[in-house]
Amino acid sequence: MNARPDITSADDVTRLISTFYTRVRPDPVIGHFFTELDFETHIPRIVSFWTMILFGDTTYQGNPMAPHMQLDRRTPMEQAHFDRWLLLFDTTVDELFAGAKAEEAKQRARTIAGVMLHKVQSSRT
Repeated sequence: MNARPDITSADDVTRLISTFYTRVRPDPVIGHFFTELDFETHIPRIVSFWTMILFGDTTYQGNPMAPHMQLDRRTPMEQAHFDRWLLLFDTTVDELFAGAKAEEAKQRARTIAGVMLHKVQSSRT
């Protein structure tokens, strides 16, 4: 069996994010959050975000909180949704990659999910 490579490039991030979203879309717990998403626009934006997070790339522009807050107003996001997102993310990382950057991606995802959950729930009026 071949050893899994670490995440070393934007191409690796693209592979990770594309594979991840093929799992998220049909998921019975969180798939409904993604039904109206334009994936042709979303995937490159998310790849840019994760390339910034993992490699310091400066091309990402956006506010990831705003769309999540809007989504939360339509369908409240709860801890179980973030837990499921993290499980799918970790599983995808572990199936495709292994190494320091792969572990960093999973740790950063946990941090981001915690902050996002707190902020979306705090924004409710």
